[in-house]
Amino acid sequence: MRFRPCIDIHGGRVKQIVGGTLSDNRAGGSLVTNFETDLSPAHFASMYKKENLRGGHVIMLGPGNEEAAVRALSAWPGGMHAGGGITPKNAKRFLDAGASHVIVTSYVFCDGLIRWERLDELLTVVLKERLVLDLSCRMSDGDYVVVTDRWQKLTKEKLSRQLLTRLSTYCDEFLVHAADVEGLKRGVDRTLIRLLADASPIPAVYAGGVRDLGDMDIIDRLGGGRIDATVGSSLDIFGGTLPFADVVMWHKKRQTK
Repeated sequence: MRFRPCIDIHGGRVKQIVGGTLSDNRAGGSLVTNFETDLSPAHFASMYKKENLRGGHVIMLGPGNEEAAVRALSAWPGGMHAGGGITPKNAKRFLDAGASHVIVTSYVFCDGLIRWERLDELLTVVLKERLVLDLSCRMSDGDYVVVTDRWQKLTKEKLSRQLLTRLSTYCDEFLVHAADVEGLKRGVDRTLIRLLADASPIPAVYAGGVRDLGDMDIIDRLGGGRIDATVGSSLDIFGGTLPFADVVMWHKKRQTK
């Protein structure tokens, strides 16, 4: 199991936002922000590079964040993935800027369904080995359902062994935010972690609700060491109480086992 760092960019700034409160309603007051800073995205990317933390993600939360993302990717060439509004038209820009992978959600999950022809189109410009599919989800009527558009819209696609197996032929790994607990710092979604460990034939990264190293141990145990994890709002570098240095040490100990 590995710790995967994150950089979430909103309005050109690094922020930590409670999952599902970000929408396109610019006049609304529903956005809940746990943390924001004047430190640049590139600053955090350089920090991750110093610790050789590979496979984290730079996520653009809405338009207008492309330049900040490019600068972060350039600060850690080959070290991070890029996601948020990725399409066949712009994927190459982020790969050329230094992204090891691009992360795709809404372009593939369109009008509530998977557009398989769009996946085929993506593979004409992005190698399978450099594509990550974001399967962030919410619980609905007893099933985990993929959500899109900043986790606002439920699709008709339910996470299952059959779906994960078919999608695995298109990509290198999955990124799965547990949107119901993302940013709340109240603990991880154990059922979802078990599902990913049992059903995903390729590497998967879990995100959502991590409070402390005990939660990292839970992911490690329930995931059988196969499910990696990212931590956001709980880290002291993002205003939380969990020392980033402790998570790095936890990660490095597991890489030497």
